[in-house]
Amino acid sequence: MTTRRWISSGSRYEEEVGYARAVVDGDWIFVSGTTGFDYRTMTIATGIVEQTRQCLANIAAALAEAGASLDDVVRVTYILPDAAEFEACWPLLREAFGRARPAATMLSAGLLDPRMRIEIEVTARRHAQG
Repeated sequence: MTTRRWISSGSRYEEEVGYARAVVDGDWIFVSGTTGFDYRTMTIATGIVEQTRQCLANIAAALAEAGASLDDVVRVTYILPDAAEFEACWPLLREAFGRARPAATMLSAGLLDPRMRIEIEVTARRHAQG
């Protein structure tokens, strides 16, 4: 029987909206769309690069709690209100996902808070340790 568990970042949005930062279901880890908020202080930087760096740190923390890492990511979706800003993120994304080479999609859409410049969602699969 598969065990399902939830991982929380402590973001107020998780409680208010009713979702988890990540759901672990067997070897699969589904990380919700994650923005550049520092969840300890609920602050957000203004620049796209800084927000991307924080998004990746938030995602890495959720994956670590699930027993995985960015190297286990198989699918990533990027959502940006301004598609022209995406290229500035590429070096950080290549550093984070270059080894995993996940399938990827970039969408341009409005986000919940106008301060948010990027949201990243990932799916990962833990591999058996041997």
